Amino acid sequence: MEYFAGLDVSMEETHICVLDRDGTLIREGKARSSPDAISDFLAAGPTCVGVVFETGRMAPMLYHGLTERGIPVQCIESRQAYQALKSLAGHKSDRNDARGLAHLARTGFYKPTHVKSLSAHAIRSLIAARKKLVGQRVTIDNQIRGLVVVFGVRLPRALSPAFKDAALKVSNGVPGLHAALNGLFAAREAILAAVAAIDADVKKTARKSKTCSRLMTVPGVGPITALAFAAAVDDPSRFRRSRDVGPYLGLVPRRHQSGEVDYVGSISKRGDTRVRTLLYEAANVMLTRYAGPLKLKEWALATGARSTMRKARVALAGRLAIVLHAMMRDQTEFQFV
Repeated sequence: MEYFAGLDVSMEETHICVLDRDGTLIREGKARSSPDAISDFLAAGPTCVGVVFETGRMAPMLYHGLTERGIPVQCIESRQAYQALKSLAGHKSDRNDARGLAHLARTGFYKPTHVKSLSAHAIRSLIAARKKLVGQRVTIDNQIRGLVVVFGVRLPRALSPAFKDAALKVSNGVPGLHAALNGLFAAREAILAAVAAIDADVKKTARKSKTCSRLMTVPGVGPITALAFAAAVDDPSRFRRSRDVGPYLGLVPRRHQSGEVDYVGSISKRGDTRVRTLLYEAANVMLTRYAGPLKLKEWALATGARSTMRKARVALAGRLAIVLHAMMRDQTEFQFV
């Protein structure tokens, strides 16, 4: 007899349900949300040929930890699980969710999703931290501009040395404003130092990676874009074709078809927003700053001439995703043709 398990994971505890092939309840209970505790619970019962749980914050740690312990675990999209679990139970509870996931494992009515490696998550956390710090710096800059514009002063570019000098010059002789600006500039300097440290780490990591070094041969692709794309793809072999990366990153038009209704809208914007934004910026750099002859650029400019340059940049970002994946898969450098 084959047995299957469903795990409903939370931060502290995980509800576990084990069913046989016919759907008969074998055992259920709770364990601490750690690979060791869950593995011990499953080891105390019959050997499971399939274990299923949903995506979430704990998913990478549990997936890789349970896989290392020889447990055949699969992770499924929480959105897909939500639709299936609604039809399996009258009311939502952790116990019913675990039972529903066990039924999904038993029937095979699910599509497993790729769980990125912990090293890829570490790179993503580095890039996410940089984005958050840059956003905080922009917020502080805007706050400073708002404070001094009351006194009739418009400040220059925020990253120029004259920005701070002009702001502090306005605050001379105004005690309240001077104290406020000093505090904001102190926080701003700390954020700039943190961003500089992360940038140095990003460049160091990108130089050490042969994959990123190859990706950076593409015009417009720098260390951040190369690292972010490599971390998002993680394993190139999980995509059967390079053109499948575009839909994965939400860079293809959304289509809705039902009966006589059939229309194509804007891009789907699914997947990693950060990587999609970086590819769009890389496409813009290729179109506006790269001066050499390049067929990829010529194709995008022709697309912009027929439509708009915004659509051309989006289309070029999708092509860049295809090219970068092919370079990762084949371990080749960019061809300037």
